[in-house]
Amino acid sequence: MNQTGTGQATATTVDEYLAAVSEPDRAALEHLRTVIRAAAPGAEETISYRMPAYKYRGPLVFFAAFPHHLSLYGVSRPLLKAFRDDLAGFEVSGTTIHFSADRPLPDEVLTRLVRARVQENEARGGHAYRKASGDS
Repeated sequence: MNQTGTGQATATTVDEYLAAVSEPDRAALEHLRTVIRAAAPGAEETISYRMPAYKYRGPLVFFAAFPHHLSLYGVSRPLLKAFRDDLAGFEVSGTTIHFSADRPLPDEVLTRLVRARVQENEARGGHAYRKASGDS
């Protein structure tokens, strides 16, 4: 891990990121990672914006751990609307879904969300992801 100017450790791989997360959140995010990879096997796994990210013909989804919740980022507003009933009981803010280790996103819902994001990127005619300047 690299040190940032604020003294926070910054992971350079998803394994490093997860190793720094305490249980039971680590186990919840490792499971989330497994489901995302199965739903989008062609996606590139990386660290972007200091969190685990998956890219397939552009940004796909990201996830992160915080002191009081876990988050899945990058779900489009149209998909959040389409999945409104499936996400009942989860806090949704912008294009982010908050969940916890005690109340994880159901595998079936997560799989459908990720596959729908893949379809969105393909429909947009997205090209293979190219790392943007300043993206890590």
